[in-house]
Amino acid sequence: MRDERTKLLLGEDFSKLQNFKVLLLGVGGVGGFCLDCLYRSGIRDITIVDFDTFDATNQNRQMWSELHQGESKVEALKSRYEGVVALTRKIDEEWVEHFDFTPYDLVLDAIDDTKAKIALAQKCHKKLISSFGSAKRLDPTKIEVGDIWKSKGDKFGAKIRYELRKRGFKKKYTVIYSTEPALCKAKGSFVGVSGAFGLTMCSQAIQRAIGK
Repeated sequence: MRDERTKLLLGEDFSKLQNFKVLLLGVGGVGGFCLDCLYRSGIRDITIVDFDTFDATNQNRQMWSELHQGESKVEALKSRYEGVVALTRKIDEEWVEHFDFTPYDLVLDAIDDTKAKIALAQKCHKKLISSFGSAKRLDPTKIEVGDIWKSKGDKFGAKIRYELRKRGFKKKYTVIYSTEPALCKAKGSFVGVSGAFGLTMCSQAIQRAIGK
């Protein structure tokens, strides 16, 4: 049975995953691993949003990229994960402003657009889990989970906090970040960290779904 071992772990809580609605924004290095984990864990009501296509530079860190070069990421992943809803959209500030997040139990932010991340926090912080930067790092044991105002060691995260303060935003929401100092200036990346970010996001989603 596909879900047998997950059921052994979660017991009666497994049933809570069946109707849990997840919106996953971004299916690159972090989001792709998160999607795979969500699906394998028993969550089936998943909507994925991205506008990008797979290319050769994705192959060091992104699920299925070597098999779908040049294809839409969401459409390729939809073909791999039966029942997943795919939206080909650019996730920017305007899209966040006009999109209806009401139907979803949880919003997972695996994008890297600063303005869109800020807009997401302002619009749906109560059901938001947001990933900060996974690039330029080598050590997945430095990944931490906490509320936005306790996050540290990440310049991208610091910029998000600064911009939120400027807007008078004081609410808390969950973020995933690394305290490891950046090892390069360019966007070098390692699947051991980006994938671990995605798996951490999935774990947080599962815990949220079962009420832990």
